[in-house]
Amino acid sequence: MKLLVTGGAGFIGSNLCEYFLQEGHDVTCLDNFATGHIENVLTFFDEYHDNFHLIVGDIRNIEDCRNAVEGIDYVFHEAALGSVPRSINDPITTNAVNISGFLNMLVVARDAKVKRFIYAASSSTYGDSKTLPKVEDTIGKPLSPYAITKYVNELYADVFAKTYGIETIGLRYFNVFGRRQDPNGAYAAVIPLFVKNLMAHESPVINGDGDYSRDFTYIDNVIQMNMLAMKTDNAEAINQVYNTAFGERTTLNQLTAYLKEYLSEYDNKIKDIEIKHGPERLGDIPHSLACIEKAKQLLGYNSQYSMKDGLKEATKWYWENLK
Repeated sequence: MKLLVTGGAGFIGSNLCEYFLQEGHDVTCLDNFATGHIENVLTFFDEYHDNFHLIVGDIRNIEDCRNAVEGIDYVFHEAALGSVPRSINDPITTNAVNISGFLNMLVVARDAKVKRFIYAASSSTYGDSKTLPKVEDTIGKPLSPYAITKYVNELYADVFAKTYGIETIGLRYFNVFGRRQDPNGAYAAVIPLFVKNLMAHESPVINGDGDYSRDFTYIDNVIQMNMLAMKTDNAEAINQVYNTAFGERTTLNQLTAYLKEYLSEYDNKIKDIEIKHGPERLGDIPHSLACIEKAKQLLGYNSQYSMKDGLKEATKWYWENLK
């Protein structure tokens, strides 16, 4: 198959590119390197030769989008500006990338008659809903500009499916982590940031008392969901949105304890590092836990990595690549 991965030089995107290249597909990566890194895809040129293609472009430019979808069978739309705090600090750019850019990609995918448009949705869409576990059909009001943009993506995808007949599948990612997730920058995710702190013998700072919980999801579970979304021929599974998670809740206090335990295998001093606490972060959802029954029933999803298993793999990767 000929596949396009937007944001393909980013954390999730580069892992998808690598997986599909290994499976023998022809993969095009579209990225403007705003948050992605060329280092994430450089080896693909040597390892996969004619099967990997890089287009340096921006999803806010519809001509870049049109160029990228030419001859493509399946689109995996990962390009976005993530981070709740970033969206609070700069809602205009977040909106431009995550909504206008998303709409551009939907339009060109429709015009190019791609077979299916699979896109990164977000657990932030559940907003202020207190229901646990989170079930796809029950959401609350968004708590951040980022959450608004990801919900609007779902609305647009639904309308395009009904109006133009394009096949779409949205994957609501729950706190994805793993290899290649960037620990640097102002909006680094909690796991790579804390790993970086601990490896430098610095105290991680938890926002709040540490009792907030998340359904941390290892990257290989996310890859499996994208693969299933592409391959499914179940008519009921198409034009749907799915929780993409392991289905287990971990508090931030538990997370830091696991990180200290696993990293101490490489550096014994890490086990004695103090954990600090700061103020709660604006726009954060207190608790997040996914129900994954819909993905199991309609896509045949079988989450293979628990949070702890994934964390062991991730800390090993960071130790080998960040030292």
